[in-house]
Amino acid sequence: MAKIHAYLNFNGNCEDAFAFYKTVFHTDLIGTYRFGDMPADPNYPLNDGDKRKIMHTALMINADSMLMGSDCIENFGHKATPGTNTYIMLDVESAEEAQKLYDALVVNAQNIEMPLGEQFFAELYASFTDQFGIAWMIHYEGKNQMMNQQ
Repeated sequence: MAKIHAYLNFNGNCEDAFAFYKTVFHTDLIGTYRFGDMPADPNYPLNDGDKRKIMHTALMINADSMLMGSDCIENFGHKATPGTNTYIMLDVESAEEAQKLYDALVVNAQNIEMPLGEQFFAELYASFTDQFGIAWMIHYEGKNQMMNQQ
């Protein structure tokens, strides 16, 4: 069975974002590779600032879910465009877990679309954009089991 992992792109603040996510999920990075670690390619020269940017990093949220990320290099024609076309949905097992993750992730949030609260489809639900421009949903179905009713 396939697992779904979220891959996030940043414009130079991937390292800061993943330092923050480590504190939210209480886990260590699996590995971090910088663009300067790549073999030099004369077709794609890197300035010193770009060499320090993150080429790839990752952390495990739990045994089945991984969060990965990298910085975009504008000199390579890449640029991350923040928006709400992609969300990371955290489907949690308790109201306490929902509250804990919400409280941690909304620190300095750019936008809170729906604060954590009861909805017709979930005992607790929230959607918001964190301080790094990443859109999140937190879902705890709990007593409102609309999704399982036929």
